[in-house]
Amino acid sequence: MALITLRDVSVAFGGPPLLDRVTVQIEQGEKVCLMGRNGTGKTTFLKLICGEVMPDTGELHRGRETRLAYLPQQVPLHLTGSVFDVVAGGLDLAAQLLRQYHRLGQRLSREGGDALLKQFDRLQQELEVQGGWELQRRVQARLERMRLKGDMPFETLSAGLKRRVLLARALVSEPDLLLLDEPTNHLDMEAICWLEDLMTGYGGALLLVTHDRLMLRRIGTRILELDRGRLMDWACDYDTFLARREALYEADAQRQAVFDKKLAVEEVWLRNGLKARRTRNQGRVRALKEMREQRRARLARPGTVHLQTQAAERSGKLVIEAQNVTHGFDDRPLIRDFSTTILRGDKVGLMGPNGSGKTTLLRILLGRLQPLRGVLRHGVRLQVAYFDQLRAGLDDQKSLRDNVAEGSDKVMVNGQPRHIIGYLKDFLFTSEQARSPIRLLSGGERNRLVLARLFARPANVLVLDEPTNDLDVETLELLEDLLVDFKGTVLLVSHDRAFLNNVVTSTLGFEGRGRVREYVGGYDDWLLQRADPPSPGAGPRPAKPVRVRPPRERVRKMTFKENLELEGLPNRIETLEEEQSHLYALMADPAFYRQEGSEIARVKTRLEALESELEEAYSRWEILDALGNA
Repeated sequence: MALITLRDVSVAFGGPPLLDRVTVQIEQGEKVCLMGRNGTGKTTFLKLICGEVMPDTGELHRGRETRLAYLPQQVPLHLTGSVFDVVAGGLDLAAQLLRQYHRLGQRLSREGGDALLKQFDRLQQELEVQGGWELQRRVQARLERMRLKGDMPFETLSAGLKRRVLLARALVSEPDLLLLDEPTNHLDMEAICWLEDLMTGYGGALLLVTHDRLMLRRIGTRILELDRGRLMDWACDYDTFLARREALYEADAQRQAVFDKKLAVEEVWLRNGLKARRTRNQGRVRALKEMREQRRARLARPGTVHLQTQAAERSGKLVIEAQNVTHGFDDRPLIRDFSTTILRGDKVGLMGPNGSGKTTLLRILLGRLQPLRGVLRHGVRLQVAYFDQLRAGLDDQKSLRDNVAEGSDKVMVNGQPRHIIGYLKDFLFTSEQARSPIRLLSGGERNRLVLARLFARPANVLVLDEPTNDLDVETLELLEDLLVDFKGTVLLVSHDRAFLNNVVTSTLGFEGRGRVREYVGGYDDWLLQRADPPSPGAGPRPAKPVRVRPPRERVRKMTFKENLELEGLPNRIETLEEEQSHLYALMADPAFYRQEGSEIARVKTRLEALESELEEAYSRWEILDALGNA
C-alpha cells in the first residue's frame, strides 16, 4: 500500500520549477535515497511530503493514518528546554502533559511540599486518562537506547548531540515513513555507524537525503534523483544506479547530437531554399519551428564546479615534526605523548569521536596553539590554506565577492588576474548571488564559497576540517580528485568514510584518554589494522598499538651515491605509476580484448612486472629515507 502519492506536482518559488509535474509513490517498508545536486530541491521535496510546503499544482495524497516524522537538515532555532521535553515533543498525544509531569517531578525532588505533591497527583490522573504512561515509557526507552540524558538542557548540547536528540524526537512516534535530511552532518564516525545499523533494521519506510556514499550503498534499495525539476526513479541499489545513469547520459547525448545535426540542416534549407516559402513546403517550415521550440526547451545538465589549486612554491621535504606532544583542558588529556613526522606529499586523515581533540591537534600542528609539553618543528617554505569547520572566516554581512576577493574586483589565479564574478561562476554562483550577502546561502553553497575562498590563495599545505558537510556527491568526488592530484601536503578531518578511503595515505586515530595512533591508509585500512576489528557498522573501539613506521636504525649515514638514488626515487615511482595507470586504462577499453592474444598477454605481463618494480622502489625509498634521517 502506498504511504505517499504525488501526481503531477509542481513547486516553484518565483524561478525555474524545483519540481516539474512530478509523479511518484512511496510504499511501506521501502528504503528510498533521494539524490541531486545542491539547490535542486531535495529539502523542498521532503518538506512537501510532511506538509511544510504546499504544491503549486498537482495532488499529494497520504495514506489513511500514515504517521510521518521529519529530521530537518538544520537544528530548529525555536527548540528549548530539556532533552526529555524536546524528544517528547515528537508525540502528538499528551506531549504537553508529559513535559509538565517531567518538570514537576524534578521540582518535587528538589523542593518537596504538599502543594507540588497535589499538583503532581492531578497530572498523574490526567496522564492515565490520556494513556500517557505508555508514551512516557516510550520516550524514556528512546532516550536510553540513544544514550541521551533527559535532564540536559538542549541549548547547551553540541551540534552532533542535538542531531541525535532530533532523531530521537522523530523516532519516538514510531512513524510509518521517516524523512531524514542529511542525518550524518555533525555526527562522528561512531554515531554514523550506529545510525546505519538503526536504519538497516528499521521496520518502517525511509526517505533519506545524504552525501555519505557508504550509507547510500548499505541502506538504499531504490534511488530517486532530482534533476532540473524532473524526478527520475531507479529501482536498484546505488552502484547499479551509477552505471545506469551514466549509460542514460551517453544515450541522451547521442540523441541530442543527432537532433542538433538535423536542426542545422533544416536551418540551412530555410535560409537558402526558395521552396521553403512555397505553400506545399509549409509543413516542413512548421516542423522546423517545432524543432526550434524543442531545442529552446531542452534542459541543459547543470554546470560542474571547477576546482583548481593555486600553484605555490614547493615546500621542503619535512613539513611538520612533532615529538611527545601533550595537551588538554581542565586536567582532561586530549593528546598525550604524540609523535609524528609529516613529509611533503603526505595526505593525513584525522579520525575520532566529536570532542576528542582533532581540531586541537590540527591547530597545534599548524603552530596556532602551543602544546602543554612537547616539541614541534616546521619545515621551510610552508604556505598553508585552512578550511575551518566553523566557517569562521566568512562574514555574513558581506557579499560573496567581498568574502573571497576582500573588496577587489579581481583574484589572482596561478599568476593571472581573473574577474571575481567569473571566478565565482566556476563554483556555480550566479552574478546576482555574487553580489548578495552570504547569509542567504544554503549549507552546501556556504561550503562551496569556503572552497572558492580557500583555492583563491596559493598553498602547498591544505588543511581541511570537515569539508564534506552539505556538499553533493558530484562536488565531493571532484574535491577528492583534486586532493589526490595535489602535489603538496593534505591534513584532513572528516567523518566521511568513503572520502577518507579515497584521499588519505595515513590516518591518525583518536582512541580515548589522549591516545592518538597512526595507521597506514584510510577508514577501511584502519578497520583491518586494528587488533580487534568490529562487525560492520560498529563504532570505533580502543585499539592495540599498531606501528606504522618502523623504528629508524641509527647505524650509519647515507653515502653520496645513496643520496642521489633517494633524490631520484620519487621521479622513478611517478614514472612507473603513470605507466601502470596507462596500462589499466588500456585494459578498461573493451577494444583491448579484440587484439591478438600475444598483445594482451604482453600487457598483463608488463603490469605484473610494474607491481614488483613499484614495490621494490617503495621499499628502497623507505630504507634510504630512514638512513637519511638517522
